[in-house]
Amino acid sequence: MLKEFRDFIQRGNVLDLAVAVIIGGAFGAVVKSFVNDVIMPPIGLLLGGVNFSNLFINLSGGDYASLAEAQAAGAATINYGLFINNVVNFLIVGFVIFLIVRTVNRLQKEEEAAAPPAPPEPSAEEKLLAEIRDLLRERQ
Repeated sequence: MLKEFRDFIQRGNVLDLAVAVIIGGAFGAVVKSFVNDVIMPPIGLLLGGVNFSNLFINLSGGDYASLAEAQAAGAATINYGLFINNVVNFLIVGFVIFLIVRTVNRLQKEEEAAAPPAPPEPSAEEKLLAEIRDLLRERQ
């Protein structure tokens, strides 16, 4: 059973998937920081100094100055600012994945185009003629 498990783990696609998950997690953290710390602050500044992560609708009826204050008080909130951040994050990740897949597909097409096609297998007539030729050479 351990040998089967080892063989399963050592297959290329399992290792590739494991590497992809690890890199994807790290990439997700980088993109999230990029969105929250680089993209959204200038957008918020252009919209009058709005901090998107602090935009929320309070459903509890109290008055809270920030989302953290409302959450600390246990108020029910709709955090649409965080949702906007996550949508931007998703769009960036999706666009980067699109670019990667497009590049890989383009490289695969170039490889296929660069590889010369294999010569066609000789037909039955050509094989028969080659045998006749070989027999005639042997007789000489």
